[in-house]
Parts: sequence; C-alpha cells; structure tokens
Amino acid sequence: MPNDAGSRSAIVTGSSSGIGQAIAERLLADGWRVHGFDLAAPRIEHGRFKPLLVDLTDGAATAAAARSAADDVSAFVHAAGVLRVAPLGELRAEDAELMWRLHVAAASRIANVVLPRMTAHRDGRVVLIGSRVAQGKAGRSQYAASKAALIGMARSWAAESIADGVTVNVVSPAATQTAMLDDPARKTETPNLPPLGRLIRPDEVAALVSYLLSPAAAAITGQDIQICGGASLPR
Repeated sequence: MPNDAGSRSAIVTGSSSGIGQAIAERLLADGWRVHGFDLAAPRIEHGRFKPLLVDLTDGAATAAAARSAADDVSAFVHAAGVLRVAPLGELRAEDAELMWRLHVAAASRIANVVLPRMTAHRDGRVVLIGSRVAQGKAGRSQYAASKAALIGMARSWAAESIADGVTVNVVSPAATQTAMLDDPARKTETPNLPPLGRLIRPDEVAALVSYLLSPAAAAITGQDIQICGGASLPR
C-alpha cells in the first residue's frame, strides 16, 4: 500500500458528524484523499476532501456513489449509523428496516463495488464501525442485530480477500461521545459509562481505524476489535 501523501484514497461514510467525521479528519491528516458520503452537508473543508451528498438508505443511490469513487479507492470505512431503541412490545418494523438499510445494506452495496477492484489491484482495506451492543443489550435488539450482521459480513469478506492482500475488520466502540447520544429517539436512556469513567472519544476510534488502514496492519483481518474502556473486562 503506498505511503506517500495524497496517493491513497478512501471512502468514508457518515463523514459529516461523530465517528465518521473524526475518521475522515484523521485520514486527511495522515495524507489520504477522502470521499465523504453523507446525507448531511459536509463539515470538513480540505483540498483532499470530496464530499458527496447521498442517502445511504437508498440502494440505487448508494451503489451509484460507490461507482463514482471506486476507481482510485484503496480503503472503505463504513461509519454511518443511526440508533433506535425499544423493548419487546414496542418494536417498530420501520426502525429495524432503517438500521438494516443504513448499517448492513449500504455497507454491502459499497463493498460489492469497491472490494473486487481492491482485490484486482491486490491492495485494500475495509473497516466497518460496529458496536459492543452487537453482543446483545436489553432494549436494543434491532440495533444489535444490524451491528452483529456486520461482523458476519466482515469475516466472510475477509476470508474471500486476504489472499489478494485486502483486509476487512470491524471496530466496535462502547458508548461514544457523538450527536447520536442526543437523538430524541433514544428517549430518556442514559448511556452506561465504562470503567474508564468516561465515554469513548471519536478521535480514539479514528486512531484505531488509521492503524488498520496502514501497511503495518496487513496481517490483521476478520477481527472485531473493541474499544471498550474496560467494559468487557470481568468485574
């Protein structure tokens, strides 16, 4: 994978806020060119940042966006996300469909375009932003299902592509300080702080993603790597 500044190009979804914006900014600082896919207006101004307004829940629009950027892309980071919470008895089919379209279907459509090009060039990295909730949490069954699906997809794609020099991994943060925490759809639910005593910062997630996209991470693939602040440790 090339190392010179400006020679590498990445697609980052959800680049207008939260984890996605932090990842896009970190990659720009690392010398990448970044195609930012988001429905919201861009919040990054940089000579190597190319924003594209796209509704990632629209399958045709998502595939078209991927095709428009695919020729020179050697990394794909799927950070776009939405959270809807509800207990049994209050589950809404439209919430499950929204999360599946954004988390799973969008990732699949973009990867279906860019991964074959990466394997053809024997050069590529894919990182999907998951969640510790994929292991299951009361009141978040629909969200957990969509995030758990990312792990199965990533491991499958990793098995298909590692012999061609392409890696695929999932990064799963614990509760992260983003605008998602202020979403009215969360109702009055308060995130649980990990033993670290604070929420995970988006820049911490971005730092790990940066490493996974680097040549030094060429042997890491098919993994679900947690940034948990100690939440996964036995207590």
